[in-house]
Amino acid sequence: MYDIVGKRNWYFAFSALITIPGLIFIILGGLRPSIDFTGGTVWQVHYATSPAAAQVQAALVELGYPEATVRNIGGGYLEIRTKATNLLPPPSQIPVPSVSPSVSPSASASASVAPGASGSGASSPSATPSSTPSPSATPSPSPTPAPVRETRFDRVEAQLVDRFGKDTLQSSTTVGPIVGSDLVRSSIILIVIGELFILAYLWIRFGFRYGTAAIVALLHDVVVVVGTFAILGYFLGMEFDALFVTALLTIIGFSVHDTIVVFDRIRENRIRHAGEPFGAIVNHSILQTLGRSINTSLTVVVTLTTLLLLGPPTIRTFTLALLIGVASGTYSSIFNASQILVAWHEWDAKRKAKAGETRRQRPATR
Repeated sequence: MYDIVGKRNWYFAFSALITIPGLIFIILGGLRPSIDFTGGTVWQVHYATSPAAAQVQAALVELGYPEATVRNIGGGYLEIRTKATNLLPPPSQIPVPSVSPSVSPSASASASVAPGASGSGASSPSATPSSTPSPSATPSPSPTPAPVRETRFDRVEAQLVDRFGKDTLQSSTTVGPIVGSDLVRSSIILIVIGELFILAYLWIRFGFRYGTAAIVALLHDVVVVVGTFAILGYFLGMEFDALFVTALLTIIGFSVHDTIVVFDRIRENRIRHAGEPFGAIVNHSILQTLGRSINTSLTVVVTLTTLLLLGPPTIRTFTLALLIGVASGTYSSIFNASQILVAWHEWDAKRKAKAGETRRQRPATR
């Protein structure tokens, strides 16, 4: 029978190897949140003259956006990121001309005297004095069209088009800073509440020691995923968006689900194999559930790999986070959570044995 538990120090060393670099890059600021968290405007565009990213960035600095970043994303397209620009400007006071009723002068009696009346000097005025008021005597103000509200994004983009030629806009997204800060706060609250509920459930069902071991393994998975994105962000500029939080919550559920399966088998085998060392019982339990855990994880990994390679770019961050988390969750439930239980049990047994030996060696007091 393969002894998995006996090599637990190697597993702990490997976990440290994959988590410590991530923690270092998290501290170095490698995590790059998208505009979902920071707020701002991001648009992908192609200009007729195909300018370099540095040229567009210099133009944006001249236009009053020194924080703008521009990078080439392939296919002649540039991704431009600035502060939030897709916002309406403050309403301007447009003077409204006063409308005065226009009365037609034709309302005056135009008595046209017909010359050439023979005989006595009786003048024969025209029988058609247009004394009826014209219909235009009613006030008829002409409706003025409402002014088109031009956003700041439209202004910036128009100025860039003037410099670099006609553009082809692929996509544009704007998130206000208030929405971004609310999303950060909500994400932290969701993750903390999820952790606390899982911890409470495990403590109630398995006890304090089991629940703590599961939470430590769960934190291992979160650090692996976040640390990997910190490394990718530091070297490749990869950002994480709102779907990343959804992926973290999914990883937490998957990791705990796999750990509970192993813990259930350990609890059953402690009754069936009463009297055996705890390490041997845990080793039996891991071997009995190993095939089930690997097969379940491989099914998910194959699906996520297909999505990562062939799926749309909009869910690529989500898919990559899930793929890393599922692999880490499978590893931690087998090689971390259970091994923490064994190490804790053996440490507690040694502590109790040492305390008993100390009591026996203590001289009896009269």
